[in-house]
Amino acid sequence: MRHFLLYAVIRLGLWAVIWWVLTLLDIGVMLAGVLAALIAMLLSILFLDRLRNAAAMRWKAADERRAERRSGEVDEDAEYEDAMLDTGSEDDSAGADAAGDAEASSAAPATLPDLEEPGPDALGTEASDPDEPRAVRGSDR
Repeated sequence: MRHFLLYAVIRLGLWAVIWWVLTLLDIGVMLAGVLAALIAMLLSILFLDRLRNAAAMRWKAADERRAERRSGEVDEDAEYEDAMLDTGSEDDSAGADAAGDAEASSAAPATLPDLEEPGPDALGTEASDPDEPRAVRGSDR
């Protein structure tokens, strides 16, 4: 935490000093703020490398500790729902298997009748030349 705070305070102080110098040069308050942010960022990348890495390592270690603490938590509701689904699916599959075995042993598999493709005559229209216009009936409208 100390490294992170020190890095943040140094960057903020660097920005404030650069902004103050740029406003003294009559650049304008808003433009000086933007330029000060860019210059402070570049200077912190160049000169505050060790401090930034130390802060990042502390942040990473704290994040890993939080992740380890969270991994031990068990959602009791989710566990209960999973258990209910597991027992429900076992009961359903056992009942379906028993019913399926009884049906398979008592009857032969059912076959479907052979269906033929309906031709143009089955639809009530005659096959005609595709270039010839077809008469429109009242039911076709």
